[in-house]
Amino acid sequence: MKKVLFLVVCLFSMVVAYSQSLPYILDMVHNNPGEPLTETAFNDPAYLKQKGYNGQVMNDFTFAHAAITFDKLNPQIFPQGSKERAWVMAAADRVRKNIKAAHAAGIKVYYFTDLIVLPKKLVELYHDDICDANGKISFARPKTIEIHKLMLDELFKTFPDLDGLVIRTGETYLNNVPYHTGNNPITQGVASHVTLINLLREEVCEKRNKTIFYRTWSFGGMHDSADYYLAVTNQITQHKNLIFSIKHTKGDYHRTYSFNPTLGIGKHQQIIEVECQREYEGKGAHPDYVMEGVINGFEEYFTTNIQKGNKSLNDLKNNPNIVGVWSWSRGGGWVGPYITNEFWCKLNAFVISKWGADRNRTEESVFNSFMDDNGITKPTSRAAFRELCLLSAKAVLRGHESGKYYFDKDWVWWMRDEFLGGIDTANLPQKMFPSEGFLLQAYDWYYKNGLLDKVIEEKQEAVVLWKKIVALSNKIEMPNKADKDYIKVSSKYGLLLHAIIADGWKIMALGYKGDKTGTYDKTQLAATIKKYDEDWAKYNQLKAANPSCDTLYRPYSFIYVAPTFYGKQGMAASVDKYRALIEEKK
Repeated sequence: MKKVLFLVVCLFSMVVAYSQSLPYILDMVHNNPGEPLTETAFNDPAYLKQKGYNGQVMNDFTFAHAAITFDKLNPQIFPQGSKERAWVMAAADRVRKNIKAAHAAGIKVYYFTDLIVLPKKLVELYHDDICDANGKISFARPKTIEIHKLMLDELFKTFPDLDGLVIRTGETYLNNVPYHTGNNPITQGVASHVTLINLLREEVCEKRNKTIFYRTWSFGGMHDSADYYLAVTNQITQHKNLIFSIKHTKGDYHRTYSFNPTLGIGKHQQIIEVECQREYEGKGAHPDYVMEGVINGFEEYFTTNIQKGNKSLNDLKNNPNIVGVWSWSRGGGWVGPYITNEFWCKLNAFVISKWGADRNRTEESVFNSFMDDNGITKPTSRAAFRELCLLSAKAVLRGHESGKYYFDKDWVWWMRDEFLGGIDTANLPQKMFPSEGFLLQAYDWYYKNGLLDKVIEEKQEAVVLWKKIVALSNKIEMPNKADKDYIKVSSKYGLLLHAIIADGWKIMALGYKGDKTGTYDKTQLAATIKKYDEDWAKYNQLKAANPSCDTLYRPYSFIYVAPTFYGKQGMAASVDKYRALIEEKK
């Protein structure tokens, strides 16, 4: 009887434990479009399986649907013997290799798919039948739907073992597909989404029993407006293979952005996307532990940006709509910084994946398991590591945006990827998405509201936090010497980067006030410029003296022009403007 009771208890425990594990625990390496593929452990399906993932999102921007010939539609699209067809065949071999590797490791694989992307020759041949009056390929044209049905049929006949697709609209990256072209299919708002989702639901989910993750990331409201999201999804019949994929932020992965209001609503299954190598926060080059905020709610959600309703994954852990988490372990954005050690990315990925596997666990208990796995066993080391990681989230917020004051959703773009913007106006076409100009908007607002000096002081507070982080990094003992050293080096990287930010903001604030009043504090300007130069020198010395140091930020504004993605404007230009003024006054 005791044995029977014991077995019942064990079975009950297993059922409870299983029920707390989300069905989909996925990971993606977001390779930089147009660049060599990222070298990372997260590309290895066996590594993902070992770390508890059950699915891989393959995103090399050589889409699976670009690796088919369209012979059934027209054999002249990729003629036999052509270089274009040879490219397609090679791409298809890579897709098969990736599918085979994932399945050999015991996980599923889903190909990241931009729509619309079609062969250039196909668009040339059928232009009048598939394009609207503006020359855009449109799902309002019957021929476009017919072609996509043929495409999906050939795709799954060519790759019958492919488990499904991740669909993105709104952005179309053609960097890695030289013989294809395309555009955003959402040309008629809600109606376009409904047409496309119904097509995918019928052709993929129903006919072929494959999975569709339909990303709400788009332009026009699908991602961040509850009303828009419901206007689309309420018109779609539920299906076990149809899942909507949504970032946890209301917009891109920025601090100060609200929690996504579309999560947990409606009738459809949802999976939550979380970025681990935060593209606007150092890209893993310095400590930036965000999962405490993702799981429990970020600091600002309780202070400067108080949330109504859900504010964290914990708030959704019992919501029946939520069926998975999807970590972007590596990548996002463009160019660098390029990292030499994945330690900080691995920390964020570990915590979100393990939490997804057991939502009854607290974030802190999962974090402790990471320390166990990495040999951080001494109580003093564990306390130091925990404090360092929690401080990193506070320091990044204060260094990049603000933990105390209003920070507009547009201003966050002043700093992104490996670039530091200045306070000039953009003076560039909007299609280049320049990062310059946003900081000037912030300075204007803070100056008018008597807060500019306070915000500059907050940047110095961020530096104080980074100094604490550096001190804590020296207290951490662990068996992996490379990781131990990297924690120290990357913490110094964070300190020097944020010292440069604090210096730059102060110089620009002093100059800005001088521009407004006609009177410049030349003594303070000269002293701060001197410190700015010294901090840049220390930053460069850190890189020169430490092979493990990641590539450095650059004082230029971002522009959407490959391959360098930066222009002449930026922090350096703004600082040099006031440097010249000081030298002129001497």
